[in-house]
Amino acid sequence: MINFLKAETSPISPWSRSAIVFACVTLALAACQPSTDQEKSKLINHRSVTAQDAQASSSGLSELALLGKKLFFDPALSGSGKMSCATCHDPANAYGPPNNLAVQLGGADLKTQGLRAVPSLRYVLNRTPFWSKQFVSNPVERLIETDSPPVGGLTWDGRFNTLHEQASAPLLAANEMANESPNSVISKVAKSAYATDFAHAFGQNVWQDPARAFNGLLLAIERFELEDASFHPYTSKFDQTLKGQATLSASELKGLQLFSAPDKGNCASCHLAVSGADHSAPLFTDFSFSALGAPRNPQIIANRNRQFYDLGLCGPSRIDQQKKHEYCGMFKTPGLRNVANRRVFMHNGVFNDLESVVRFYVERDTKPEKWYPKNSDGSVNKFNDLPVNLRSNVDTLDVPLNRKKSDSPALSDEEIKDVVAFLKTLSDQ
Repeated sequence: MINFLKAETSPISPWSRSAIVFACVTLALAACQPSTDQEKSKLINHRSVTAQDAQASSSGLSELALLGKKLFFDPALSGSGKMSCATCHDPANAYGPPNNLAVQLGGADLKTQGLRAVPSLRYVLNRTPFWSKQFVSNPVERLIETDSPPVGGLTWDGRFNTLHEQASAPLLAANEMANESPNSVISKVAKSAYATDFAHAFGQNVWQDPARAFNGLLLAIERFELEDASFHPYTSKFDQTLKGQATLSASELKGLQLFSAPDKGNCASCHLAVSGADHSAPLFTDFSFSALGAPRNPQIIANRNRQFYDLGLCGPSRIDQQKKHEYCGMFKTPGLRNVANRRVFMHNGVFNDLESVVRFYVERDTKPEKWYPKNSDGSVNKFNDLPVNLRSNVDTLDVPLNRKKSDSPALSDEEIKDVVAFLKTLSDQ
């Protein structure tokens, strides 16, 4: 279904796509309640085959992946000597941060703040499409349809297409592992306890070509992230329900229905809740980008400069889309697996609990004064983390973001709690 939706020549409206998703989810749940033991056996066997590539144990890792694991957990590969990939991507926290900081601290002194919340590395790795921009192909439709939004790529702004490309960024970023150059990273690898393993993997003369060595290092980390089952375990209650091995509670089931219903939560219009065309389990993202108008986070030091704005696809980290003003404020739609385990939410870490995030979507436009500060004249400074001239980019068309202050919210308090209950079923056991 994910591939089918992305393969359409003519863009499907968010409402129509939600209706499709809602129907598919309803049918899928019905199919996941087999009436006989024989049917249940068939369903479980089918699911185990389709997820086979994600079931390799750590003991089955390739030589290159085992080397990548050593690199991933080695703090000596940082400017401080105290920060590894796992510092921010902790396996005990679904490969996300182990704390509730809005943005993580790094640098040579471990005191330099980043700009964005650190995402989890779980599930987003081996099925994320390359960055692409899709256009309406029919000339007639071009007169009435806008271009489809961009999709794909890794990180909040999609600027990396592969894992090894992405792995280079934290190693060299001044606010993360803070190495001066690829050469400085390789010099540390050459002095490590696994230097012999590295040379065995890439050749004894690899040290004479630091560029090749650095690329090899990135490829090794990539192999670890792709091969190790802990990056994609599929052990949540939701997965067990798909296999017919568990049943959602009344609140969880109601939450899924609200999550998928196009006139209620409408979450599934972007966080697709149906299996892929290859029967792969859903990742709860369509890999697209949206401007949601999250409130400005005063905890981010860069935001003390009133002229500074993190514009997502338009920069400051990504520079190739800066002239695409219609993209400004757009950030990647994250997958929702293990979302209940997170301690900060949105690209700027402005929220600290899951219910607040769901409530923000529901109340952003009906109770804006609850979420945004006031201007000097007493008016609400809505969408205050974007320049005034770019605030029209924020989504105000899709349910539940299409409300006005006088409107009733799309979800009641009880329904919000049901959606949160469902989202908790996406946490791996």
